[in-house]
Amino acid sequence: MNSKVALVARGLLGLVFLVFGLNGFFLFMPQPPLPEGAMAFFTGLMAAKYLLPLMAGAQVLCGALLLANKKVPLALLILAPICLNILLFHIFLEMSGLPVAIVIIVLGLIVAWDRKEAFRSVLA
Repeated sequence: MNSKVALVARGLLGLVFLVFGLNGFFLFMPQPPLPEGAMAFFTGLMAAKYLLPLMAGAQVLCGALLLANKKVPLALLILAPICLNILLFHIFLEMSGLPVAIVIIVLGLIVAWDRKEAFRSVLA
């Protein structure tokens, strides 16, 4: 993998998760209206009280780790279920964000491929 491509992918992924994680705490980006199913899902997450702050905190932490190029494999492992949930949310509940979700998955895969040695023992 071209290291420049992986560097850009890591930077973009880190920036996305840092910004959207911070938005989870400070709500500086307006939330567009959601379809009924997506709103029901989001209402369930809010009812759990701890889950949205946990996800936002994980996104901030992992976004910062990616941007700092520290513990990148750990950050990718923590972000993997979040990325999968983003993708599935946009496939099943709110299709308009699907292109962005696919870009996030692709960026994560590029960074993971660049660090594939760190995942060898996990995937063996």
